[in-house]
Amino acid sequence: MKRLNGNIIVKTFVVGQLGTNCYIVANAVTKEACLIDPGADPEPLKNYIRKEGLDLKFIINTHGHGDHIGANASFRVPIFIHRRDADFLTDPDKNLSRAFTAGIVSPKAARLVEEGEIIKLGALELKILHTPGHTQGSISIITEGLAFTGDALFAGSIGRTDLASGNHDQLIRSITDKLLTLKDDTVIYPGHGGRSTIGEEKKSNPFFS
Repeated sequence: MKRLNGNIIVKTFVVGQLGTNCYIVANAVTKEACLIDPGADPEPLKNYIRKEGLDLKFIINTHGHGDHIGANASFRVPIFIHRRDADFLTDPDKNLSRAFTAGIVSPKAARLVEEGEIIKLGALELKILHTPGHTQGSISIITEGLAFTGDALFAGSIGRTDLASGNHDQLIRSITDKLLTLKDDTVIYPGHGGRSTIGEEKKSNPFFS
């Protein structure tokens, strides 16, 4: 596993046909862990969790599209998602998976998260920011100088807003008001593509620079 500092470990897996980033986030001391956006290919994730002796506590979905929730059902842990995307979990039309597969159905959410909520992995705190625009229930997860931004903010780009429940102006406001106000050295872990920093996006992202 990649230890980022004394408190947190992050491991990235690129899963599924759309190359979705799935993140295992763990408390380096207690080995308590969560999955962010297990979109597909659960076996490598399970093998890694088992090999490293992690105690998987829950899944957080940054939003409800099929490429981010596809492997939810493969893990017997609670699922957290924002209330505005909760219906996506069990509706293949809303989560857009019916157009590509037979349709993805996830277990229902055990917990509906909201703006400003703190979720704990031992002493490790994960803060929820509601960053709608890609979907109405899109969230970002902030912890230890890291931002897991789902399909809101990418390295050099932003998420699509032409899909159902998307809104371009709303997404720009979400990123400007909530993500670009983070410290410049905050590392961005997006839903697709490579990592970046808030400072780099302020300087070079064509939507904001």
